[in-house]
Amino acid sequence: MTACDRPGCSGTIEDGFCDECGRAPLGGSGSGTAATGGTASTTASTTAGSTAAGGTTGTATGTGAGAGTAARGTGTATSTGAAGTGIPERPSLPDGSPCPRAGCSGTMQDGFCDECGLAAPAAGTGPSSGAGGTTGTGTGSGDGTLGSGSGRLSSRTGSGRTVSGRSGGSVSVITRTGTVSKQRGRLGAGLVTVPSVPRVDPMSVVLSDPEVPERKRFCSNHECGRPVGRSRDGQSGRSEGYCTNCGTRYSFSPKLHPGDMVRDQYEVRGCLAHGGMGWIYLAWDHKLETFVVLKGLLNNGDEDAMRAARLERQYLVSASHPNIVEVFNFVEHPDPITGLLDGYIVMSYVGGRSVRQIAEEHRRQHGAGAPLPVEQVIAYALESLSALGYLHSQGLIYCDLKPDNIIQSEDTLKLIDLGAVWKVGPEGEGTDVFGTPGYQAPELEEGHEPSVASDLYTVARMMAVLSCRFPGFARERRHVLPSPEEAEVFARYESFHRLLLRATDPDPRRRFASAEEMADQLTGVLREIRALQTGEPRPALSTLFGHERTVADTELVEPRPVLDGGDAPPAGATAVRRLDPRATALALPLPRVDAGDPAAAFLASLMAPDAGETLKRLEAAPVESVEVRLRRLHALLELGEYAGAGAELDQLAALGRDSAEDWRVVWFRGVLQLASGNPEPAAESFDALYDAFPGEAAPKLALAACSELLGEYDNAAQYYRLVWTTDRSWVSAGFGLARVLLASGDRAGAVEALEQVPATSNSYVPARVAAIRARLHGRTAEESLRSDLLASAQELVGLGDRTLDDTRRHQLRLEVLHSALDWVTATGRANGAPAAGTAGAVEDILGYECTDHGIRLGLERSLREMARRTEDRRLRIALVDQANRVRPRTWT
Repeated sequence: MTACDRPGCSGTIEDGFCDECGRAPLGGSGSGTAATGGTASTTASTTAGSTAAGGTTGTATGTGAGAGTAARGTGTATSTGAAGTGIPERPSLPDGSPCPRAGCSGTMQDGFCDECGLAAPAAGTGPSSGAGGTTGTGTGSGDGTLGSGSGRLSSRTGSGRTVSGRSGGSVSVITRTGTVSKQRGRLGAGLVTVPSVPRVDPMSVVLSDPEVPERKRFCSNHECGRPVGRSRDGQSGRSEGYCTNCGTRYSFSPKLHPGDMVRDQYEVRGCLAHGGMGWIYLAWDHKLETFVVLKGLLNNGDEDAMRAARLERQYLVSASHPNIVEVFNFVEHPDPITGLLDGYIVMSYVGGRSVRQIAEEHRRQHGAGAPLPVEQVIAYALESLSALGYLHSQGLIYCDLKPDNIIQSEDTLKLIDLGAVWKVGPEGEGTDVFGTPGYQAPELEEGHEPSVASDLYTVARMMAVLSCRFPGFARERRHVLPSPEEAEVFARYESFHRLLLRATDPDPRRRFASAEEMADQLTGVLREIRALQTGEPRPALSTLFGHERTVADTELVEPRPVLDGGDAPPAGATAVRRLDPRATALALPLPRVDAGDPAAAFLASLMAPDAGETLKRLEAAPVESVEVRLRRLHALLELGEYAGAGAELDQLAALGRDSAEDWRVVWFRGVLQLASGNPEPAAESFDALYDAFPGEAAPKLALAACSELLGEYDNAAQYYRLVWTTDRSWVSAGFGLARVLLASGDRAGAVEALEQVPATSNSYVPARVAAIRARLHGRTAEESLRSDLLASAQELVGLGDRTLDDTRRHQLRLEVLHSALDWVTATGRANGAPAAGTAGAVEDILGYECTDHGIRLGLERSLREMARRTEDRRLRIALVDQANRVRPRTWT
């Protein structure tokens, strides 16, 4: 016998678990012995790392924690991963050691970081790009990802704005992101503060009169399912009896009562609640001196419920994640009536409130139908996705996520009630699937097996139910979402709506490929929402795209000609410049190279001075991989060889549907269409990518540019604003927003966007120059220019001599002074400006008195200064002539 090594426990280890506290020892994870190329024996007993199917003995060879899953009968199973699931082995770090993930300051507890909530990174693994499959060899990229993994997406209607009246449905996308590495914090992801739920005295929540409501009493025979135990003739329904239709016995009465002692260790204090699979009791653990929860069966005649309870015991005792309730033990106690042994799962007491209770309290305080704040809903979903991702890595599907099964205690979220957990593989075949109408994926109702995609569907449905009024969500609308016209939150936050649409796509293949991918995109959506709510940017690096390569056009308007001629040149400049499609397309960010691509190392070392040289060096690529073709394609785009780029795309599409719908291929097709001057089909490609990646900035930026070129300035402004408000490093979005606002007549909004360009940006000076011109662009002399003239002059002075070359500085001085002269002339200030402090008074402009004489003097001196500096003789003469024409009139 081995003594339990957990503090305060005097039990011994039997079959991998303590016979007193019921937990696995701290120093190991089951009886399997991990060995590279060696063997480990597994038995019919359930251990944390290995499970023998069919009660037989087998031998497994592998490199995981435990040997894997032994086949039925006697045989050999080969596995490279934890417990034979095809998931890469994760290093086991002792409690208290620092989290090995970059940028995280947390410490490891029970295999997971107490700050980021993630397990230690798997050794030697790359991003997965697998499509489909359940278990397999999980190192590197390939088909080792649990679940469907293909993530096909199609553009659709009903997601908010559309470009040029597009109906959608013409572009499909396959995502291949696999596991992402973006770090998230605790509840709220460090972006939102979720109200804490205080821990309560456990005895204060014990039910005084535990009873299953009659409306929830149904026959456990699935072929019957008739209501039972209902009131009749004025008499209350019986909690125990027999179904009058099929004769099946039912019992909804608590089997345990206050004072009952279970296994001479757990003293029952009362009932806490009843769920879909049984009564939940509060008990006192006399050995560990703490409150625990006992969960029993709703009806001991329900064989499926019995099976589910056994599975819950089997899976939960080995589960270890900060967002999953801890299971200690499994005990049996005789039924007070039949004498048969009933099973009870012993788990930690989570003193808090369910998300359903939190939502109900919010409605009581803010009015019937008031949804929870969307940012709070997303915070709950992110924590749930973390727990689901862990379960998926263990080959488990949760199946029944809903607000009732999530408990918040203080600032921690816990997933409870894992009785509906479904095991991927032979163990799950032929077993019933539990779920809740309104949350359950449609394919499960059609008899398909649970999957990662069906779990992610429940997360999205839960977010929809909590974030908006959703009548009929469990009945006639159990497989559709409210429209933006019905749900204000969807109209306000389009990216949130698009994320829910993807996660609830009727086709499981078009949903997110993993919980990690969905969480990554949802975190991006949360950053966007918080930025819109607070006005404070919430930047983050993308795991899919690099950053914008350059700012395509920093000149919003054409500069005012220096040589206007005449004493009073016309006010303003020409119309807002049209965006250059080719320059815009080439400035867009590039997708990051897939680390799992066979040529990834070669491409990382490929350095070339120009696109032509890139094409030459690509000829030495070790393999003609997808990434090599994409690099060649981009080089052809840079050279303007659109036919060659199109042919490259066609060759990729000819490789099969997966290649044709690879999201990177869709992205480059959009770039090619945009560079070729075809913004409408390009917009369809980028819109499909927005559907696929609602938390990414790049598709929105590209879609905004297409909308601008199509003259749809409201759409363009919306998408530019989403990007710019969230992250000020996307300077193209700032310039784009200013450009469409100026074209729409919102001068103040355009200037505000330009002045938000950070001083650390290479485009800071061009943005300030553009702001000066935006203030004065297209102004009539009769308009009140006082504030804009002052601001433009101060802006120009603030730029200083070191940030602008002489020619541009004098050019801007002339533009400001010309506008000032127009205003002075039109408002009758030729003989002097109003006194300071009076209506219409204007301070000096660039050091010259704001009168006709003062402004003309400034113009003359600036023109003569430019003439002295130019080397062009003809221009010098023209500048001097212009100076003579605008000089102030004198009597001498």
